[in-house]
Amino acid sequence: MRSIWNGAISFGLVSIPIKLVNATESRSVSFRQIHTEDGGRVRYKKVCELDGEEVPQAEIGKAYEDADGTMIPITEEDLASLPLPTAKTIEIVAFVPAGDIDPLQMDAAYYLSANGVPAAKPYTLLREALKRSEKVAVAKYALRGRERLGMLRVVDDVIAMHGLLWPDEIRAPEGVAPENPVSVRDAELDLADALMATLGEVDMSTLHDDYRTAVEEMIAAKAEGGEGVAPPATGEESGGGQVIDLMAALENSVRAAKQARGEEDGEGEGKGEGKGRAAVTPLKPRASRAPKATDAKKSTSKAAAKKTAAPARKSTSKTAAKKATTKSTATTKSTATTKSTATKKATATKKTTAKKATPRKRTA
Repeated sequence: MRSIWNGAISFGLVSIPIKLVNATESRSVSFRQIHTEDGGRVRYKKVCELDGEEVPQAEIGKAYEDADGTMIPITEEDLASLPLPTAKTIEIVAFVPAGDIDPLQMDAAYYLSANGVPAAKPYTLLREALKRSEKVAVAKYALRGRERLGMLRVVDDVIAMHGLLWPDEIRAPEGVAPENPVSVRDAELDLADALMATLGEVDMSTLHDDYRTAVEEMIAAKAEGGEGVAPPATGEESGGGQVIDLMAALENSVRAAKQARGEEDGEGEGKGEGKGRAAVTPLKPRASRAPKATDAKKSTSKAAAKKTAAPARKSTSKTAAKKATTKSTATTKSTATTKSTATKKATATKKTTAKKATPRKRTA
Protein backbone atom coordinates (compact mmCIF):
# COMPACT_ATOMS: atom_id res chain seq x y z
CA MET A 1 0.00 0.00 0.00
CA ARG A 2 1.23 3.47 -0.85
CA SER A 3 2.06 5.75 2.07
CA ILE A 4 0.54 9.23 2.17
CA TRP A 5 2.74 10.69 4.92
CA ASN A 6 6.14 9.94 6.42
CA GLY A 7 7.20 10.94 9.91
CA ALA A 8 7.73 9.53 13.38
CA ILE A 9 5.85 8.62 16.53
CA SER A 10 7.11 10.56 19.54
CA PHE A 11 6.79 8.25 22.56
CA GLY A 12 8.49 10.19 25.36
CA LEU A 13 12.16 10.13 24.36
CA VAL A 14 11.53 7.24 21.96
CA SER A 15 11.14 8.13 18.29
CA ILE A 16 9.63 5.55 15.92
CA PRO A 17 9.96 6.27 12.18
CA ILE A 18 6.66 5.36 10.49
CA LYS A 19 4.70 5.59 7.27
CA LEU A 20 1.04 6.56 7.21
CA VAL A 21 -1.19 4.37 5.04
CA ASN A 22 -4.93 4.72 4.41
CA ALA A 23 -6.82 1.96 6.25
CA THR A 24 -10.11 2.54 4.44
CA GLU A 25 -11.26 3.12 0.89
CA SER A 26 -14.48 4.17 -0.75
CA ARG A 27 -16.19 1.54 -2.88
CA SER A 28 -19.03 3.82 -3.95
CA VAL A 29 -19.76 3.90 -7.68
CA SER A 30 -18.86 7.35 -8.98
CA PHE A 31 -20.58 9.05 -11.92
CA ARG A 32 -19.53 11.73 -14.38
CA GLN A 33 -21.63 14.63 -15.52
CA ILE A 34 -22.60 14.60 -19.20
CA HIS A 35 -24.57 16.72 -21.62
CA THR A 36 -27.87 14.82 -22.00
CA GLU A 37 -28.35 16.07 -25.57
CA ASP A 38 -25.22 14.49 -27.05
CA GLY A 39 -23.56 12.58 -24.19
CA GLY A 40 -20.54 14.91 -24.08
CA ARG A 41 -18.54 15.10 -20.85
CA VAL A 42 -19.17 18.20 -18.72
CA ARG A 43 -16.03 19.46 -16.97
CA TYR A 44 -15.44 22.14 -14.41
CA LYS A 45 -13.08 24.92 -15.36
CA LYS A 46 -11.35 27.11 -12.81
CA VAL A 47 -11.91 30.62 -14.06
CA CYS A 48 -10.69 33.91 -12.60
CA GLU A 49 -13.59 36.21 -11.74
CA LEU A 50 -11.65 39.33 -12.73
CA ASP A 51 -10.53 38.51 -16.28
CA GLY A 52 -12.75 35.51 -17.04
CA GLU A 53 -9.72 33.45 -18.09
CA GLU A 54 -9.18 29.78 -17.13
CA VAL A 55 -6.41 29.44 -14.54
CA PRO A 56 -3.97 26.46 -14.56
CA GLN A 57 -3.35 24.55 -11.32
CA ALA A 58 0.20 25.91 -10.99
CA GLU A 59 -1.13 29.46 -10.68
CA ILE A 60 -3.75 28.70 -8.02
CA GLY A 61 -2.89 29.71 -4.44
CA LYS A 62 -4.65 30.09 -1.07
CA ALA A 63 -6.33 33.06 0.57
CA TYR A 64 -8.45 33.77 3.61
CA GLU A 65 -11.71 35.64 2.97
CA ASP A 66 -12.30 38.37 5.53
CA ALA A 67 -15.75 39.28 6.81
CA ASP A 68 -16.01 42.15 4.34
CA GLY A 69 -15.04 39.92 1.40
CA THR A 70 -11.39 41.00 1.23
CA MET A 71 -9.04 38.18 0.18
CA ILE A 72 -5.87 37.84 2.29
CA PRO A 73 -3.28 35.75 0.35
CA ILE A 74 -1.57 32.94 2.33
CA THR A 75 1.54 31.29 0.86
CA GLU A 76 3.07 27.89 1.62
CA GLU A 77 6.05 29.74 3.11
CA ASP A 78 3.71 31.48 5.56
CA LEU A 79 2.34 28.15 6.73
CA ALA A 80 5.75 26.48 6.88
CA SER A 81 7.08 29.26 9.12
CA LEU A 82 4.44 28.60 11.78
CA PRO A 83 5.65 26.81 14.95
CA LEU A 84 4.03 23.43 14.36
CA PRO A 85 5.87 20.74 16.35
CA THR A 86 3.66 18.00 14.94
CA ALA A 87 4.47 18.82 11.29
CA LYS A 88 6.36 15.55 10.92
CA THR A 89 5.60 13.91 14.24
CA ILE A 90 2.71 12.00 15.80
CA GLU A 91 3.11 13.22 19.38
CA ILE A 92 1.51 10.97 22.01
CA VAL A 93 0.12 13.12 24.83
CA ALA A 94 -1.76 10.56 26.97
CA PHE A 95 -2.96 6.98 27.40
CA VAL A 96 -6.65 6.54 28.26
CA PRO A 97 -9.27 3.74 28.32
CA ALA A 98 -10.91 3.26 24.93
CA GLY A 99 -14.30 4.00 26.50
CA ASP A 100 -13.20 7.58 27.16
CA ILE A 101 -13.21 8.35 23.42
CA ASP A 102 -16.59 9.54 22.17
CA PRO A 103 -17.49 7.68 18.93
CA LEU A 104 -18.81 11.00 17.61
CA GLN A 105 -15.18 12.13 17.37
CA MET A 106 -14.14 9.25 15.08
CA ASP A 107 -12.90 10.31 11.65
CA ALA A 108 -10.62 8.73 9.03
CA ALA A 109 -8.57 5.62 9.88
CA TYR A 110 -4.93 4.88 9.02
CA TYR A 111 -2.38 2.10 9.50
CA LEU A 112 1.03 3.02 10.92
CA SER A 113 3.83 1.02 9.34
CA ALA A 114 7.35 0.79 10.76
CA ASN A 115 9.68 2.66 8.38
CA GLY A 116 12.82 0.59 8.11
CA VAL A 117 14.52 -2.15 10.12
CA PRO A 118 15.64 0.09 13.04
CA ALA A 119 12.00 1.09 13.64
CA ALA A 120 10.82 -2.52 14.18
CA LYS A 121 11.97 -2.76 17.82
CA PRO A 122 10.40 0.46 19.21
CA TYR A 123 7.31 -0.13 17.04
CA THR A 124 6.82 -3.58 18.59
CA LEU A 125 7.46 -2.17 22.07
CA LEU A 126 4.69 0.43 21.69
CA ARG A 127 2.31 -2.15 20.21
CA GLU A 128 2.81 -4.63 23.06
CA ALA A 129 2.55 -1.88 25.69
CA LEU A 130 -0.82 -0.82 24.24
CA LYS A 131 -2.00 -4.45 24.25
CA ARG A 132 -1.02 -5.08 27.85
CA SER A 133 -2.41 -1.82 29.19
CA GLU A 134 -5.70 -2.29 27.31
CA LYS A 135 -5.61 1.45 26.65
CA VAL A 136 -5.39 3.69 23.61
CA ALA A 137 -2.97 6.54 22.97
CA VAL A 138 -4.20 10.07 22.32
CA ALA A 139 -1.89 11.96 19.97
CA LYS A 140 -1.52 15.14 17.95
CA TYR A 141 -0.31 15.17 14.35
CA ALA A 142 -0.35 17.48 11.33
CA LEU A 143 -1.76 16.43 7.96
CA ARG A 144 -2.76 18.42 4.88
CA GLY A 145 -1.90 21.76 6.39
CA ARG A 146 -3.57 21.51 9.76
CA GLU A 147 -3.00 19.98 13.17
CA ARG A 148 -5.28 17.11 14.06
CA LEU A 149 -6.14 14.86 16.97
CA GLY A 150 -5.71 11.09 16.76
CA MET A 151 -6.17 7.84 18.66
CA LEU A 152 -3.72 4.95 18.39
CA ARG A 153 -4.85 1.38 19.03
CA VAL A 154 -3.76 -2.15 18.11
CA VAL A 155 -5.45 -4.05 15.27
CA ASP A 156 -4.05 -7.59 14.96
CA ASP A 157 -0.27 -6.94 14.85
CA VAL A 158 -0.49 -3.39 13.52
CA ILE A 159 -0.85 0.00 15.19
CA ALA A 160 -3.84 1.83 13.71
CA MET A 161 -4.60 5.51 14.09
CA HIS A 162 -8.07 7.04 13.97
CA GLY A 163 -8.33 10.71 13.21
CA LEU A 164 -10.46 12.45 15.84
CA LEU A 165 -12.43 15.64 15.67
CA TRP A 166 -11.48 18.23 18.26
CA PRO A 167 -13.96 18.39 21.17
CA ASP A 168 -15.11 21.87 20.12
CA GLU A 169 -16.02 20.48 16.68
CA ILE A 170 -18.75 18.29 18.16
CA ARG A 171 -22.10 20.02 18.21
CA ALA A 172 -24.29 19.84 21.30
CA PRO A 173 -27.56 17.94 20.57
CA GLU A 174 -29.77 20.91 21.37
CA GLY A 175 -33.32 20.74 20.03
CA VAL A 176 -32.80 17.23 18.65
CA ALA A 177 -34.56 15.11 21.31
CA PRO A 178 -38.40 14.95 21.33
CA GLU A 179 -39.76 18.11 22.89
CA ASN A 180 -42.90 16.57 24.41
CA PRO A 181 -42.47 14.17 27.35
CA VAL A 182 -43.11 10.56 26.36
CA SER A 183 -43.65 7.61 28.71
CA VAL A 184 -42.68 4.09 27.71
CA ARG A 185 -44.49 1.15 29.26
CA ASP A 186 -42.74 -1.94 30.62
CA ALA A 187 -44.64 -4.12 28.13
CA GLU A 188 -43.21 -2.09 25.25
CA LEU A 189 -39.70 -2.37 26.67
CA ASP A 190 -40.16 -6.13 27.07
CA LEU A 191 -41.15 -6.45 23.40
CA ALA A 192 -38.21 -4.29 22.36
CA ASP A 193 -35.90 -6.56 24.41
CA ALA A 194 -37.45 -9.63 22.78
CA LEU A 195 -36.87 -8.13 19.32
CA MET A 196 -33.25 -7.34 20.16
CA ALA A 197 -32.71 -10.88 21.46
CA THR A 198 -34.35 -12.41 18.37
CA LEU A 199 -32.27 -10.37 15.93
CA GLY A 200 -29.21 -11.33 17.95
CA GLU A 201 -25.66 -10.56 16.84
CA VAL A 202 -24.08 -10.42 13.40
CA ASP A 203 -20.69 -11.13 11.89
CA MET A 204 -19.70 -7.65 10.66
CA SER A 205 -17.64 -9.15 7.84
CA THR A 206 -20.82 -10.56 6.26
CA LEU A 207 -22.43 -7.12 5.78
CA HIS A 208 -22.20 -5.60 2.31
CA ASP A 209 -23.56 -2.74 0.23
CA ASP A 210 -26.64 -4.10 -1.58
CA TYR A 211 -27.26 -0.80 -3.35
CA ARG A 212 -23.75 -0.73 -4.83
CA THR A 213 -24.21 -4.30 -6.09
CA ALA A 214 -27.50 -3.33 -7.74
CA VAL A 215 -25.88 -0.28 -9.39
CA GLU A 216 -23.02 -2.42 -10.76
CA GLU A 217 -25.48 -4.99 -12.16
CA MET A 218 -27.50 -2.22 -13.80
CA ILE A 219 -24.35 -0.71 -15.38
CA ALA A 220 -23.26 -4.15 -16.66
CA ALA A 221 -26.69 -4.76 -18.20
CA LYS A 222 -26.69 -1.37 -19.92
CA ALA A 223 -23.14 -1.91 -21.17
CA GLU A 224 -24.31 -5.07 -22.93
CA GLY A 225 -27.04 -3.15 -24.70
CA GLY A 226 -29.85 -4.00 -22.33
CA GLU A 227 -32.35 -1.79 -20.61
CA GLY A 228 -30.92 -2.20 -17.15
CA VAL A 229 -32.26 -4.26 -14.30
CA ALA A 230 -35.99 -4.54 -13.68
CA PRO A 231 -37.02 -2.95 -10.41
CA PRO A 232 -37.74 -5.49 -7.67
CA ALA A 233 -41.35 -6.27 -6.86
CA THR A 234 -42.32 -4.44 -3.72
CA GLY A 235 -45.20 -5.04 -1.38
CA GLU A 236 -47.28 -2.40 0.27
CA GLU A 237 -45.45 0.86 0.69
CA SER A 238 -44.44 1.61 4.22
CA GLY A 239 -46.27 4.48 5.79
CA GLY A 240 -43.26 6.65 6.55
CA GLY A 241 -43.97 9.30 9.11
CA GLN A 242 -47.37 7.89 10.00
CA VAL A 243 -48.50 7.27 13.57
CA ILE A 244 -48.52 3.50 14.13
CA ASP A 245 -49.59 1.09 16.83
CA LEU A 246 -46.23 0.61 18.55
CA MET A 247 -47.17 -2.60 20.37
CA ALA A 248 -48.51 -4.19 17.18
CA ALA A 249 -45.43 -3.13 15.24
CA LEU A 250 -43.13 -4.63 17.88
CA GLU A 251 -45.10 -7.88 18.03
CA ASN A 252 -45.08 -8.20 14.24
CA SER A 253 -41.35 -7.44 14.17
CA VAL A 254 -40.60 -10.16 16.73
CA ARG A 255 -42.78 -12.63 14.82
CA ALA A 256 -41.12 -11.80 11.49
CA ALA A 257 -37.63 -12.08 13.01
CA LYS A 258 -38.46 -15.50 14.48
CA GLN A 259 -39.85 -16.73 11.16
CA ALA A 260 -36.73 -15.49 9.37
CA ARG A 261 -34.68 -17.60 11.78
CA GLY A 262 -36.85 -20.66 11.18
CA GLU A 263 -38.81 -20.38 14.41
CA GLU A 264 -42.56 -20.26 14.94
CA ASP A 265 -44.05 -18.63 18.05
CA GLY A 266 -40.67 -18.94 19.77
CA GLU A 267 -40.80 -22.76 20.01
CA GLY A 268 -38.60 -23.62 17.05
CA GLU A 269 -41.41 -24.85 14.85
CA GLY A 270 -41.10 -24.53 11.12
CA LYS A 271 -37.40 -25.47 11.07
CA GLY A 272 -37.98 -28.23 8.62
CA GLU A 273 -39.44 -27.88 5.18
CA GLY A 274 -40.19 -24.32 4.18
CA LYS A 275 -37.86 -22.57 6.60
CA GLY A 276 -39.23 -19.46 8.14
CA ARG A 277 -42.68 -19.87 6.58
CA ALA A 278 -45.74 -20.42 8.71
CA ALA A 279 -47.81 -23.48 7.87
CA VAL A 280 -51.24 -22.65 6.50
CA THR A 281 -54.14 -24.97 7.32
CA PRO A 282 -57.12 -24.56 4.97
CA LEU A 283 -60.40 -23.95 6.77
CA LYS A 284 -63.36 -26.24 6.11
CA PRO A 285 -66.40 -24.51 4.64
CA ARG A 286 -69.18 -23.91 7.12
CA ALA A 287 -72.35 -25.94 6.75
CA SER A 288 -75.27 -23.85 5.62
CA ARG A 289 -77.63 -22.99 8.42
CA ALA A 290 -81.12 -24.45 8.47
CA PRO A 291 -84.13 -22.12 8.20
CA LYS A 292 -85.33 -20.50 11.39
CA ALA A 293 -88.63 -22.37 11.28
CA THR A 294 -86.86 -25.72 11.51
CA ASP A 295 -84.84 -24.48 14.44
CA ALA A 296 -88.03 -23.42 16.17
CA LYS A 297 -89.60 -26.81 15.47
CA LYS A 298 -86.59 -28.61 16.87
CA SER A 299 -86.65 -26.43 19.94
CA THR A 300 -90.39 -27.10 20.51
CA SER A 301 -89.88 -30.84 20.07
CA LYS A 302 -87.02 -30.88 22.54
CA ALA A 303 -89.00 -28.88 25.07
CA ALA A 304 -91.93 -31.27 24.77
CA ALA A 305 -89.70 -34.28 25.19
CA LYS A 306 -88.17 -32.69 28.22
CA LYS A 307 -91.56 -32.03 29.80
CA THR A 308 -92.69 -35.59 29.11
CA ALA A 309 -89.56 -37.07 30.54
CA ALA A 310 -89.75 -35.03 33.73
CA PRO A 311 -92.81 -36.80 35.37
CA ALA A 312 -91.49 -40.21 34.45
CA ARG A 313 -88.24 -39.40 36.13
CA LYS A 314 -90.15 -38.13 39.16
CA SER A 315 -92.35 -41.28 39.29
CA THR A 316 -89.37 -43.53 38.97
CA SER A 317 -87.70 -41.69 41.75
CA LYS A 318 -90.71 -42.13 44.04
CA THR A 319 -90.97 -45.85 43.25
CA ALA A 320 -87.32 -46.34 44.01
CA ALA A 321 -87.72 -44.50 47.29
CA LYS A 322 -90.74 -46.63 48.24
CA LYS A 323 -88.89 -49.86 47.45
CA ALA A 324 -85.95 -48.71 49.49
CA THR A 325 -88.24 -47.90 52.45
CA THR A 326 -89.99 -51.31 52.25
CA LYS A 327 -86.66 -53.09 52.03
CA SER A 328 -85.33 -51.14 54.97
CA THR A 329 -88.47 -51.97 57.07
CA ALA A 330 -88.27 -55.66 56.20
CA THR A 331 -84.63 -55.74 57.12
CA THR A 332 -85.32 -54.04 60.42
CA LYS A 333 -88.14 -56.47 61.28
CA SER A 334 -86.04 -59.45 60.32
CA THR A 335 -83.20 -58.24 62.44
CA ALA A 336 -85.50 -57.63 65.42
CA THR A 337 -87.08 -61.11 65.09
CA THR A 338 -83.68 -62.76 64.87
CA LYS A 339 -82.46 -60.91 67.92
CA SER A 340 -85.61 -61.86 69.91
CA THR A 341 -85.28 -65.53 69.03
CA ALA A 342 -81.64 -65.57 69.93
CA THR A 343 -82.39 -63.94 73.29
CA LYS A 344 -85.07 -66.55 74.15
CA LYS A 345 -82.78 -69.44 73.28
CA ALA A 346 -79.99 -67.98 75.35
CA THR A 347 -82.32 -67.58 78.36
CA ALA A 348 -83.58 -71.19 78.11
CA THR A 349 -80.08 -72.55 77.84
CA LYS A 350 -79.00 -70.59 80.87
CA LYS A 351 -81.86 -71.95 82.96
CA THR A 352 -81.13 -75.52 81.97
CA THR A 353 -77.47 -75.16 82.80
CA ALA A 354 -78.29 -73.68 86.16
CA LYS A 355 -80.69 -76.54 86.95
CA LYS A 356 -78.10 -79.18 86.11
CA ALA A 357 -75.48 -77.48 88.20
CA THR A 358 -77.66 -77.55 91.42
CA PRO A 359 -76.73 -80.70 93.57
CA ARG A 360 -79.49 -82.98 94.75
CA LYS A 361 -80.08 -83.43 98.52
CA ARG A 362 -79.64 -86.97 99.80
CA THR A 363 -82.25 -88.31 102.20
CA ALA A 364 -81.06 -90.06 105.36
